[in-house]
Amino acid sequence: MTTSPARLRKAVLPVAGLGTRVLPGTKTTPKELLNVVDRPILSYIVEEAREAGIEHIVFVTGRAKQAIEDYFDHQIELEAQLAAKGKTEILAAMNAELATAGEMSFTRQMQPKGLGHAVWCARDIIGHEPFAVILPDVIVDSQPGALKQLADLYAQVGGNVIGVEAVPESETHKYGIVDPSSRDGRRFAMKGMVEKPKQGTAPSNMSISGRYILQPEIFDLLETQESGAGGEIQLTDAMDRLMKTQTFTAYEYEGVTHDCGDKIGLLRANLALALKRPDLKEAARAALESLL
Repeated sequence: MTTSPARLRKAVLPVAGLGTRVLPGTKTTPKELLNVVDRPILSYIVEEAREAGIEHIVFVTGRAKQAIEDYFDHQIELEAQLAAKGKTEILAAMNAELATAGEMSFTRQMQPKGLGHAVWCARDIIGHEPFAVILPDVIVDSQPGALKQLADLYAQVGGNVIGVEAVPESETHKYGIVDPSSRDGRRFAMKGMVEKPKQGTAPSNMSISGRYILQPEIFDLLETQESGAGGEIQLTDAMDRLMKTQTFTAYEYEGVTHDCGDKIGLLRANLALALKRPDLKEAARAALESLL
């Protein structure tokens, strides 16, 4: 008898990064709270997680990130003013983002040791169950959301599922790259992966793009993982070790990816998403055309 994969309920969002690529804007404001159109990057990420059925979000934070926790809490004075002025639509939009009781946890990554270390910091909250990892500066414009696409595949195949997208061959040295053994449509069986391979050595052009569903055994490997690319503890290296005993499936999700941790990527995200908004698209197009 075939058993179904354990239900996916939790997600880790590593938000401890300094946001150096978008300084000085992130000197006092967490990168994840920079606006895309009229709400923070992190608002889009949490919305995506909830759509995928995530019930508990674990934020791995660092110093000066208190504003992230505050964003998902009540702002009593502001809410009272909006209610008194009859601004019910804005109030409803704000309240829709509030955390429900027990939905969010916050833990500290005390030192910047890389993505793998950040994920490891969430081990006691995740416990022994599968979990998602979502990079909080990458917005994927898709319907359904990228994580929902991965979660639907995970429900079918179990194991570990990694979101990927195609990049130009000349850019593969900038990303984690999967080594596929076979392909079935958008689905790839994986035999390996490498973090930021040297130019001309990448096993494919499929880059790991910030959406993962992982089994809890990854924590034992992260605990002993040696530093890799950039002198950091790389999640990719630990996944490559886990692949020796567990299945990994890569999925080329449908959607447009916006790297909002980069100045031009953040600008493109603002333009692209504003142009898709029914209430803003005409004004946004006119403003853009006036500048060109």
